[in-house]
Amino acid sequence: NPSRVLSEFLAAVRYQDIPEAVIARTEDLFLDWFASCLAGKNARPTHVMERFAVSMGPAAGSSEILTSRSRSSAFFAALVNGAASHFVEQDDLHNSSVLHPGTVVFPAVLAAAQEIGASGREVIVASIAGYECGVRVGEFLGRSHYRVFHTTGTAGKLAAAAGVGRLLGLDPVRMNHCLGSAGTMAAGLWEFLRDAADSKQLHTAKAAADGLMAAYIAREGFTGAGRIFEGAQGMAAGMSTDADPSRLVDGLGSRWATAETSFKYHASCRHTHPAADALLAAMQAHALKPDDVAKVTARVHQGAIDVLGPVTDPQTVHQSKFSMGFVLANIAQYGRAGLSEFTEEALRDRGLREFHDKVAMKLDPEVDTEYPKRWIGKVEVETVDGRRFLQRVDTPKGDPGNTLSRSELEDKAIRLARYASGASETEMRVVIDRIWHLRDTAGVRGFLD
Repeated sequence: NPSRVLSEFLAAVRYQDIPEAVIARTEDLFLDWFASCLAGKNARPTHVMERFAVSMGPAAGSSEILTSRSRSSAFFAALVNGAASHFVEQDDLHNSSVLHPGTVVFPAVLAAAQEIGASGREVIVASIAGYECGVRVGEFLGRSHYRVFHTTGTAGKLAAAAGVGRLLGLDPVRMNHCLGSAGTMAAGLWEFLRDAADSKQLHTAKAAADGLMAAYIAREGFTGAGRIFEGAQGMAAGMSTDADPSRLVDGLGSRWATAETSFKYHASCRHTHPAADALLAAMQAHALKPDDVAKVTARVHQGAIDVLGPVTDPQTVHQSKFSMGFVLANIAQYGRAGLSEFTEEALRDRGLREFHDKVAMKLDPEVDTEYPKRWIGKVEVETVDGRRFLQRVDTPKGDPGNTLSRSELEDKAIRLARYASGASETEMRVVIDRIWHLRDTAGVRGFLD
């Protein structure tokens, strides 16, 4: 019974069981998420969620809504912070599960921890439980799931539930019920990409908040399906054609998936990053300017085609982050694709649009075979004078094998906080110091009071 085995692990994992490197990486990931949340402060979907929380939530509470510097119940804080932290496309990603764990785990765990008065060490353990669960659920659901479902909305709900369930001290039986309730609520469809709709933020908001709810009601005795993953009418049956239940228990206690999580270097969909790194390498190696390029073919995996393919003419800033052509145009023009490159003005920039039209995607057998375990970047560049170059990147910037240092993470966090005036550099320096000492912190309330 993989559901039971996973539940037993999640309920029992302890701080002393976790390697130091994994604990340190969790602090890194928490800072990266925190700053990503602040960067979503001025986003319209964030404001909608904030107003919803004011209208439907309590007048006060113990849990911080970071973007508005207000307080609410744990449920509504998780909801708003979950939406905000997925807006600028800078939150983390785990490769083989194709899951953004931070944007669903940390909003739920922090909100619950502030509500119950948990310590920093308890937050770390709970967050790791969430990551370990979510990654394995994503891997279990497989590539077929991702063609239609946004894994961060589906597996992410289980991740948030596991994290809060561990924080609340659920025993294995209640943890199994918690996962059962989260799994039956799992949802998130990719159709929104065709309309540039706001659903991606709804996915993460609901994953965080509903995962938290699943844990809280399980604590009170609410029951859920005992075999929500592998049962005859469970998630595998309804949401996948290549589900592998063995992935749910793969290396529990020895393989720490939390430490496998990547940071996002570019402010765009992660499917664009390998090609972006490869094009940047080609432009630099051959001293190319945008006008020197006649055509770029990004050789990609099928998942990139499924997600990016519908975006042929980006009309919004957020949609442009899911356009391979637009991302590569920024790389060619500026040598980067950061927050400042994705603007309303950029959408109308003639040079960027012209380069966008030079870009095509093509399925590459090697890249597709290695995906999602490895995200290889390959581009073919043809120049106007007839030269052809093939450039590849085996480990994109931000992956564990080419990760961001703590200094780079601090710089990124300050940039993200500054982007939407979410926090000043002085405030962020205080937050950074507190997060680097999270394991020794007695409580986690009042980050931005």
